[in-house]
Amino acid sequence: MGSWLEDRLLGAAGSVIDGWAWLSGKASAVVVNRAVAVTRNRPHPFSTFADYTCWQGLTDRSYLARHLPPADVPVQPPEADLRALFARPAGQALLSPKSTCLFPAFAQYLTDGFIRTKMNNVAQTTSNHEIDLCTLYGRTPDQARALRLGADVSGKRGRLKSQFVGAEEFSPFLYLPGTKDLSDPAFAVLDTPLVDDSLPSPRRDTLFAVGGDRVNSTPHTAMINTLLLREHNRVAAELEARNPTWDDERVFQVARNIIIVIFIKIVVEHYINHITPLPFSLRADPTVAWDAAWNRPNRMTVEFSLVYRWHSLMPDSIAWPAGPKAVAHDIALADFLQDNRPLLAVGLDAAFSGAAAQAAGELGALNTSAALLHIEDRAVSQARTNRVATYNAYRVAFGMEPATSFADISTNPEIAALLENLYGSPDRVEFYPGLMAEDRVEDSPLPGLLLRIVAVDAFSQALTNPLLSEHVWNEATFTPWGFELIGATSKLGDVLARNVPKRGPTPIEMTRPGWSYTDN
Repeated sequence: MGSWLEDRLLGAAGSVIDGWAWLSGKASAVVVNRAVAVTRNRPHPFSTFADYTCWQGLTDRSYLARHLPPADVPVQPPEADLRALFARPAGQALLSPKSTCLFPAFAQYLTDGFIRTKMNNVAQTTSNHEIDLCTLYGRTPDQARALRLGADVSGKRGRLKSQFVGAEEFSPFLYLPGTKDLSDPAFAVLDTPLVDDSLPSPRRDTLFAVGGDRVNSTPHTAMINTLLLREHNRVAAELEARNPTWDDERVFQVARNIIIVIFIKIVVEHYINHITPLPFSLRADPTVAWDAAWNRPNRMTVEFSLVYRWHSLMPDSIAWPAGPKAVAHDIALADFLQDNRPLLAVGLDAAFSGAAAQAAGELGALNTSAALLHIEDRAVSQARTNRVATYNAYRVAFGMEPATSFADISTNPEIAALLENLYGSPDRVEFYPGLMAEDRVEDSPLPGLLLRIVAVDAFSQALTNPLLSEHVWNEATFTPWGFELIGATSKLGDVLARNVPKRGPTPIEMTRPGWSYTDN
């Protein structure tokens, strides 16, 4: 059974057998352990600090770790030539048979919390190396204090700052209208949002004061943060009502514990279950990690910062739904950036429903929108600056056979021919282009090597969170009510239903309606 599960999760697609739902509990531990075991456990001996193992490289977490030591790859085609490998033919977007736009929206929000490569030095990171919802709470205690209401009075304890726009709760605006002046002096400690300096005032006015500098990237990432803001404040209100003697600090901290673990559950039971080609659901069972050999402190790797560049998942335009202040319309992808007006116009339920109703693009070569091709250039450049080894080196490191022909990478003749023209030999293909050129694994939205790397880091980083550890995972940490709430939450839709009364009929899913596993 273990071998079948490993092949199904990590290798080329095999046959799907119906009736395996009963395995969900028992198989989770097998799948997780086999997924993580395909490569070396942390701590990694190498980092972007130096080409050799040294104390600062092992301990200075402002540098990225490495799965493989740095290497000088033999062929580096001009970035302009590589664009042909990524570029989507005009008007010919390839749509994912499995994924909705909720999938890339959640993936971006998730990874923006811990893949925090410095813009001016791609060897370094500002990451806390945990799934800690710094997007919501900030990276530091000072940032958390700036985002908290901080009112130790009845009816307000433990809350995050928020505002109401009509009947909808959102984060406060970062700036005063029509200016670059902060709306609250406390927000000076927050990370400056990564937006264009020339952003027009109407768009700048709608930027939210949030924990993450990338939360305002799109209305989709802002909507996920908004949902978690509302859930935090709802949980804090319930905790205060159930524990009237608690002060503001304790209400906040316990609510934060609950929200972080709810988010991790969604990562595994909604997001990872969408990614895997398994015909049964994995469970976020913390006990899997307690005695595991791979249960080590987290450290983001330079490879992981490249794995999650899923630009081809984005269609050329976003089908934005109707709402109280908007009619349904398409937003060109280039305009779907750094502007929360669409979210404010329709509200949270409509925004989530719209994302869950639209098909995402298919991940892979020849499918990146023209609006995002310059970001593909940056990915190639980042890999080269950090001297990331070749694609075949990573196939071997993650338990796969090296590609001996371009057809081993892609069965699409056009992609295989492009790779051959660019590199001449499969052994010369660079990591990032090879990663994105691979065939998609059947019943998964991801290609093979990428799926393996995501599985290793997703499980070994999510399930080793301190809140899931053996002596922390209990009712004393979360309260009996909070522990029950965590157990009752598996998907984003569960949280949305608790925070949006009378929500619409659209299922809030990353998987497209009607999709089913391949019957082989």
